[in-house]
Formats: sequence, C-alpha cells, structure tokens
Amino acid sequence: MTDFPPPPPSPPSGDPERIARQRHFAIGLFRLSGAFIVMFGFLAIMQRFTWVQGDKAKAFGAIMVVVGLFQFMVVPRLMLALFKRTKP
Repeated sequence: MTDFPPPPPSPPSGDPERIARQRHFAIGLFRLSGAFIVMFGFLAIMQRFTWVQGDKAKAFGAIMVVVGLFQFMVVPRLMLALFKRTKP
C-alpha cells in the first residue's frame, strides 16, 4: 500500500495588501527598466559604443529611446488598467 502525505494547505486566496505591493513593485520595475533603456539609447546616439558607430548608431539609439519611453510611460498604464480589471 502506498500512503501519500496529505497535500499542503492551499494559500489563502490572496492578501490584498501583499498583492498591491507586488503590483506596485512590478510597475516600478518596468519604469526603471524603461529609464535605463532610454539612457542606453542616448549613449548609442552619442556613439559611446565601439560596436555601433555613425548613422547606424543614431538609428539604433533613436529606436531604443522610443522603446524605452514606451516602456516608461505606456506599459505601466496598461498594467494598471489590467490590475484594476482583475480583482485580487
């Protein structure tokens, strides 16, 4: 006979304060990474990297700045709208 141990107790459906902290941390992390991407893009535009120079550096940097600004400004708002729609 094989006796299995009882399953672990399931965690409570969710502590709203803990979930709010996790969501706030996630939004802050996205904003921080967006700011770093923008700074990386500006460094590329200034041609501070040896692996990309000239017009390619300016195009690459401009793309990185646009992506970073999108991640810094738009993504947190989208996440906030998603968090408001789903209840903890």
